[in-house]
Amino acid sequence: MAADLHIHTTASDGRLTPQEVISKAAARGLKFIAITDHDTIDGLLSVGKSSILPLTIIPGIEFSTDLPYNEVHILGYHIDITNQPLQEQLQLIIQDRLTRVEKIVKRLQELGYPISLAEVQEIAGTAKALGRPHIAKALVENGYFSTVQDVFNGLLEKNGPAYIPHYKLSPKEVIDLIHLAGGLAILAHPGLVGSDAIVQEIIALGIDGLEAYHPSHNEGQTGRYAALAEARDLVITGGSDFHAIPGRFPEDLGIFTIPDNLAINLLQAFQKRSDIKKTIQE
Repeated sequence: MAADLHIHTTASDGRLTPQEVISKAAARGLKFIAITDHDTIDGLLSVGKSSILPLTIIPGIEFSTDLPYNEVHILGYHIDITNQPLQEQLQLIIQDRLTRVEKIVKRLQELGYPISLAEVQEIAGTAKALGRPHIAKALVENGYFSTVQDVFNGLLEKNGPAYIPHYKLSPKEVIDLIHLAGGLAILAHPGLVGSDAIVQEIIALGIDGLEAYHPSHNEGQTGRYAALAEARDLVITGGSDFHAIPGRFPEDLGIFTIPDNLAINLLQAFQKRSDIKKTIQE
């Protein structure tokens, strides 16, 4: 059986609703999936206890963190989505995302790309976690660029002409927040961090695992990060980073999967942490 522990929905910047993701995953024969939208649990809240046997849905989230020159994303798994500190922090992030999008739209107008905030919001639909992909899609739909990736390459990549930073927590703050919400913190796609020295620094902060399996990793990177996780007694995870965006691999669920034993190992690590926490409280 197969699993996919990194999936985005319309609650952030994916193209399928949470229910569509669940239905498609079940149809593809997946045993475990994790919905990991950017900075929001709205997708998880919308499906509640929805399930299609034998599919197991793991509650998750993906945070961007505050490092000046490196993109460090941290995934949270088996989080308590009712945790109040988590919900309060997410509200701050969501509000800042809106402010950021307003600033980027203004910058783009100054650069000669007269799109509007209303256009971006219409593209985002019900998503509260507005982001650069929604802006990029608006630029593509207005004919300024051919693809979303072209927009990022030309304008929106980190430190690009229209890039505006936004409020982010530090890696340590994200790890602590995920732990406070009862979950496990996993370093997403370490091969995209840009520095294995930083990967080692994140491990030292108390990360619980590494996402060794990711479409951006080549075979050598996958093996290296899996070996590093084993050497440091960390959980090994993986996923497709699925957004359902045409032209972005994978374009469909079930194309990039991981063995379900990795999802089972993740669950066992979560249960172990929960047991330790319970023992300490007693």
